[in-house]
Amino acid sequence: MIRFEHVTYTYPDATRPALRDVSLTIPAGAFALVVGTSGAGKSTLLRCLNGLVPHFSGGTLTGRVSVDNLDPVARAPGGMSRAVGFVFQDPEAQFVMDRVEDEIAFALENAAIPPAEMHARVEAALEQLHLTPLRQRKLETLSGGEKQRVAIASALALRPRILALDEPTSQLDPQSAAELLDALVRLHKTLGLTVVLAEHRLERILPFVDQVIYLPDDGAPVIAGPPRDVLPHIPLLPPLQALAQALGWSPLPLTVEEGWHFATQCLEDLSTDSTDFNGLRKRKSVSSVQSVDNQSVDNQSADNQSADKSTPVLEIRDLEAAYGPTTVLRGVDVALYPGEIVALLGRNGAGKTTLLKCLVGLLRPRRGDVLVEGRSIAKCDVADVCRQVGYLPQDPNALLFADTVLDELHITLRNHGIAPEDAPIAPETLLECLGLADKAQCYPRDLSVGERQRVALGAIMVTQPHALLLDEPTRGLDYRAKAQLLDLLRAWRAEGLAILLVTHDVELVAEAADRVLVMAQGEIIAQGNPAEVLRASPTFTPQVSKLFPESDWLTVENVLAGLKPRS
Repeated sequence: MIRFEHVTYTYPDATRPALRDVSLTIPAGAFALVVGTSGAGKSTLLRCLNGLVPHFSGGTLTGRVSVDNLDPVARAPGGMSRAVGFVFQDPEAQFVMDRVEDEIAFALENAAIPPAEMHARVEAALEQLHLTPLRQRKLETLSGGEKQRVAIASALALRPRILALDEPTSQLDPQSAAELLDALVRLHKTLGLTVVLAEHRLERILPFVDQVIYLPDDGAPVIAGPPRDVLPHIPLLPPLQALAQALGWSPLPLTVEEGWHFATQCLEDLSTDSTDFNGLRKRKSVSSVQSVDNQSVDNQSADNQSADKSTPVLEIRDLEAAYGPTTVLRGVDVALYPGEIVALLGRNGAGKTTLLKCLVGLLRPRRGDVLVEGRSIAKCDVADVCRQVGYLPQDPNALLFADTVLDELHITLRNHGIAPEDAPIAPETLLECLGLADKAQCYPRDLSVGERQRVALGAIMVTQPHALLLDEPTRGLDYRAKAQLLDLLRAWRAEGLAILLVTHDVELVAEAADRVLVMAQGEIIAQGNPAEVLRASPTFTPQVSKLFPESDWLTVENVLAGLKPRS
């Protein structure tokens, strides 16, 4: 059992507590989900379980934490390692060794486990996470999902009774995330583990959990209990639950399967009333759109009709790229036009990030060409390309160097030889557009994940590029921060910006994209309008499409508009 009794914790030099008077109980054997906005204290709460807070972070903790009848504050992380296995959001941050088998054995060696027992534990951990075929592989060669499983296996090798995970699916494609969650559910049931995890993408996790812990960001008391009891108190929810609340479905469905009955009833009621309603169109013949898991889709006619098709901002011609002898991109042809958002989907390792690096000159292709407004970038410096093509990598921290938010934008201008008074947009004006005017003098790395994301966007947008490349921009963002990002993207699209969005977040794609591309093994295997491409593979199908498979609806707004009778 895990118990928090009136726990308040404040980081060093912080002006307010990260956790305020938290009291809750997590029963032994529970599968608990910790939710809340960025900065609400989710990671901090998890780190209280093994003593990382306050031993690693410093600061002040009051109240009492009890974990399996142990006191993490008294025992410190070393003393808690056999009771609590901890997996960080970025598994590479906790890797020490080079090979899978060695990484799993490392903690056992430090704990002085006898060789015979250590060997048995390594074998068991490899088997439990289906890693035996990968035991000799170098960690750097693994996919994101494989790395997460190695991190979990390393934690389980010490045979803890509790497993804590901080956003374990944030870097994973939908299929890898599903495989990881299946592994966690299996371990939870077969080993009797207590699992406590923090996640922003609730749609992935809710079907599996028996307890939800909601940390409000307004100082209100923590709410904990069964999912159906807690979810009504959370302001922003996944599409399924948001739609259920809007339409008054009860009991609140936690899975798409539970929502099918309600969805069917909605359509039957409309049919009975013989109402002509917007939005519901029978699915077109599947002969025009094959499964994007296996086949290519030629659907250029479904491109965003509002975009100017005369001259592409960015054009990729027969692009081939490699790392050493390994070919990563094969014959990629894509054009990106002003005033459109194009989403690029694909599994981990498909080549999406490599493509973005080629588009700004960070990686030189082996064959083919990239044109920015008709000009080849083959002989251009990266800085010259990035003045016209803004590139936001997966980790926004990679772009944050300055002491203040405003300085981040000034550094970009200096790097391009532009005086602040000659900038296409005044840095102060851009910060106001980004909702960061009150953060101008703040240290960027002290901000929340969503705020750092917007600072990094400001740093690349201050030159007013004509194209914007975003690599997993919703990683680590809560629903509120994601909605703010979506508003920004729509505003920039309306101003004529061409946006290429690389993401695993199919719900964001459903909301934002005018056109969708799917990549596999370095090739574009599908492209077309979102409704057809997203529906063509269960891997990339949004929740609303699963609820209403015979419609073109992708979002909650589509459903509510479609179910509203015409006057």
